Amino acid sequence: MTLYLILGGVLVLVLLLYLLFGGKRSSQSLEDRLEEMAALGQPISLEELELSQPLSERILKPMFQKLTEMAQKMTPQHTMKAMEKKLRVAGLLYKISPAQFFTIRIISLVIGGALGIVFAATSATSTAQTRLMMMGGGLLMGYLLPDLYVSSRTRKRQAEVLKALPDALDLLTICVEAGLGFDAAMSKVAEKWDNELSLAFRRAVQEMQLGKLRREALRDMAESLDVSDVTSFVAAIVQADQLGVSMAKVMRIQSEQMRMKRRQRAEEKARQAPVKIMIPLVFFIFPTIFIILLGPAVLQVKEVGF
Repeated sequence: MTLYLILGGVLVLVLLLYLLFGGKRSSQSLEDRLEEMAALGQPISLEELELSQPLSERILKPMFQKLTEMAQKMTPQHTMKAMEKKLRVAGLLYKISPAQFFTIRIISLVIGGALGIVFAATSATSTAQTRLMMMGGGLLMGYLLPDLYVSSRTRKRQAEVLKALPDALDLLTICVEAGLGFDAAMSKVAEKWDNELSLAFRRAVQEMQLGKLRREALRDMAESLDVSDVTSFVAAIVQADQLGVSMAKVMRIQSEQMRMKRRQRAEEKARQAPVKIMIPLVFFIFPTIFIILLGPAVLQVKEVGF
């Protein structure tokens, strides 16, 4: 029963987020709908036009927008800026605003609290203190679930950037040595791959084409990724640009350093593998081996004796 309630609450939250952000959105405007219905010769009324829209557009979207406006008014500005930075690092800022994130947190908090109350009400053998802990645990789970998702998305994005950075720098170096400018080389990298790093490069190139200074666009890119290797790479490029150093030479040095760092990280993970494998080895593999080897002897001693 408890498992079904947990799965039901999670499914409700996922369905709500899908209807709000992941569902198919109609690209037709109100005027286009009116012209289409007039061309078909159908009677047009405002009620029929509203009922032709999906449920998320008629009910959920307006409710979510009202909650978002309330959350934006009630949330302090410094908290909103901190959340904006977190969403930018996670790569979610262009999909969801900080006010919308706080609204999702409120919805998740309500669902978690409701699940905690249901658990406390259905648990007949628990004490009052245990029921309070259930309700508090539901509230805490609902409050932390959106933050956990953002943190998981941030780690995944940074790991993808670290993995793709040496290859991207190699391609940048080849393009710069072949005679392309740095901006054109970044555009080539953005065209070559489709990952978080190439998206960041594409966004930086677009900002530079709109008139933003190169050093400002690169620093904003490094801040949005929040990866130490990217930050050091951007600092070297900006310094070389200001001092007039050969860009190809700097790119070659940066590419070699990034490959060395990636090799060192791989060696570090390889050294950590024996330590990490000890937990499943001790708690799962060794007991099974002991049961297989000593089980028949224990049964024989139990039946016959020593």
